Amino acid sequence: MSNFTIEAVIREDQGKGASRRLRNEGLVPAVVYGGAKNKKPLSLSLINKDFVKLTNNDNFFSSIITLVVDGKEEKVIIKDLQRHPAKPLLLHADFQRVTKSNKISIKVPISFINFEQSEVAKSAAKFAVEANVVEVICMADKLPESVTVDLSNVEIGQVLHLSDISVPAGVKVSALRRGEDHNQSIGYVYSPRGATA
Repeated sequence: MSNFTIEAVIREDQGKGASRRLRNEGLVPAVVYGGAKNKKPLSLSLINKDFVKLTNNDNFFSSIITLVVDGKEEKVIIKDLQRHPAKPLLLHADFQRVTKSNKISIKVPISFINFEQSEVAKSAAKFAVEANVVEVICMADKLPESVTVDLSNVEIGQVLHLSDISVPAGVKVSALRRGEDHNQSIGYVYSPRGATA
């Protein structure tokens, strides 16, 4: 599991004007919420350039993050991130506190493995990815860096679904908890034009 640490300070000013001022000073307004029932949401500010650097790492979005607020550490996950449409600026971030007793819901990358070892790959078939992340539910200490789909036995025309993802013990694919009609496709095998199967 990757280790990410973010330094933050509590901000007193609220509202759009205050957020605009923060951004002009190179800071990102943020909120952290959740955790124990008596924990209140905290309004924070983060240094934009440091935060942008972290968000350039794909693992950041599927990791437990250490948030250091005025010297005290809290474990969090990122729940929402607003980016500027044209500039390398982050406009706002929402973090959720992570506890040992509460499950978290978070998106993790899907790794498609062993396609090269399949019989169809040897006859020039291709695999098209339709989804490269999936939302999972688990306790924080069970959070995987990624989940896998083994393609070693796929066939031409086969469509892979969420139910084909291998997840570790204690981890569930969120959509599958809502029933079979949520078992969406995540990729398919096809034969390119002109290829001989």
